[in-house]
Amino acid sequence: MVATPAFSQSAENVAVVVNDASPASQLVADYYARTRSIPSTNIIRIRTPATDEISRAEYVRTIEGPIAAAIARESLQDRILYIVLTKGVPLRIQGTSGLDGTGSSVDSELTLLYRRASGVQVPLAGPVSNPYFVGTSDPLGAEPFTHRNHDIYLVTRLDAFSVDDVFGLIDKAAAPATDGTIVLDQRAGLSEPIGDQWLAEAARRLKNMNRSVILESTAQAARGFAGVLGYFSWGSNDAINGVRQFGMRFVPGAIAATFVSTDARTLMPPPDGWRPSGDWSSKALFAGSPQTLTGDLIREGVTGAAGHVAEPFLRSIARPEILFPGYLGGRNLAEAFYMAIPHLSWQTVVIGDPLCAPFRRQVLAPNQIEEPIDRRLELPGLFGARRLNNLRASADGVSDDALALQVKAEVFLRRDDKAAARGALERATSLAPDFWAAQLQLALFYEDASEHDRAIASYREVLKRQPDHVVALNNLAFSLAVHRKSPEEARGLARRALLRARENPVVLDTVGWIEHLAGNNHEAARFLSLAAARAPDNPEIRLHAAMVLAELGDLRSAERHLNDVLRLQPGLADESRVKALVTRLKLRKDL
Repeated sequence: MVATPAFSQSAENVAVVVNDASPASQLVADYYARTRSIPSTNIIRIRTPATDEISRAEYVRTIEGPIAAAIARESLQDRILYIVLTKGVPLRIQGTSGLDGTGSSVDSELTLLYRRASGVQVPLAGPVSNPYFVGTSDPLGAEPFTHRNHDIYLVTRLDAFSVDDVFGLIDKAAAPATDGTIVLDQRAGLSEPIGDQWLAEAARRLKNMNRSVILESTAQAARGFAGVLGYFSWGSNDAINGVRQFGMRFVPGAIAATFVSTDARTLMPPPDGWRPSGDWSSKALFAGSPQTLTGDLIREGVTGAAGHVAEPFLRSIARPEILFPGYLGGRNLAEAFYMAIPHLSWQTVVIGDPLCAPFRRQVLAPNQIEEPIDRRLELPGLFGARRLNNLRASADGVSDDALALQVKAEVFLRRDDKAAARGALERATSLAPDFWAAQLQLALFYEDASEHDRAIASYREVLKRQPDHVVALNNLAFSLAVHRKSPEEARGLARRALLRARENPVVLDTVGWIEHLAGNNHEAARFLSLAAARAPDNPEIRLHAAMVLAELGDLRSAERHLNDVLRLQPGLADESRVKALVTRLKLRKDL
């Protein structure tokens, strides 16, 4: 039997991420948005490399940052429950491996976007506990996901070996079946049988729900079943599963996962002759691993699946005894997977349409999902309360009125209304002069407006409360040296900053430039060369190095720095200090 669509929650709660650098991403996003009637305000466009792997810096700059900005711009922090990535968005963030590794899937890292945006510092090393994970509780008692109790997003992706495969997945999710069998394939003879115990518990719970379930507990492989609504096995970790297809006939809405470490390492199709195995010799590898591929499950017909971009360790893999009872008990695809996943900021990828919900008959009303905009903060109610509370925890003794103005300034700044943001910060610091975080932000506004005396005063206020604050020390030192012509006072502040940030290129640059202004060019060149080596793409630092080296007569090095400056920022060629340097180099060459 095929059910009428059971949407949950609704299209308004979904943000779709399009990578404009990937034609496949654009095709998938357009098809999904039309199929589910996603509002145009919920379509988020980014531009990022269409590769499987991306650096942490690129992830923050081209994925996390733009998505956060788009959600904030439309004040959708609470309304958006699900972020849906599309084919062509990177899978994996580069990092270290192991239990305390810094590598993770893009998807799992993005789940914590809400938490980070509300002001919580989230560690990069190791996994983070998933607040929506059911654990030992009854999955049938799990609540629908909203931000009332959970400061995360549920992130899925629409991805597969081909765009056509993704279109098929979207179509099946829109009209899922409500009848079918769950097939669970144990691996006989395990020395650590915890995974098989989870499968057995899943079978027990499903039988108690009067659902059709097959538990294969022998050494034989589960193969060739029809009407399959769910599948879970050890994949290629069981030698008998060295195949790309399991011979299942999956019904629309079927979900699946495996106890496999690298099944979502890529969603590019392997060569036709390749087969998964436990053989780690180079000839048996595809995309760095010989293991089962999640893409094969999708091609075989599943509508949703969980996989892993790197070793998650068994303790972090989706739990079948939660996943299937949750899904058949009424949770949507995203909820069912995430209530079964113990950890975030880790290795899991969930593929599928979050709105796929074959067994749900109730959709939450908007007022059950979100609160009205809090006009004191200019933020959605739930998110605003979290942001204010997190700021309160880090600003002991500051009044709520001053804190609210700081939050409001953040909102104005995201809207690029700098005048309103500055006004809010000035009111905040008037109410609470010792509110050092607001003083620091205000000092940066004053610097941007070339109001250097005001900036200096604000930096001094910061240092009264935070005497070792590196940014305040560094910026005050630079401003005193350059705008007050006081290099001697500036030198002490800059050296204090250097003691606390010896490798920071900006601090090294400040120390070097102050020495230059004090007439100590040999000392200046030493620090500026270190700064340039640590920040070769910073045109301001490179220009300082060029100017000092030119004065010392090292024309070749000065010219090299200058050429890089003009390559990095061609517009600097029109500045008087650059023209003067060009003239100096030319004259010295002619002599």
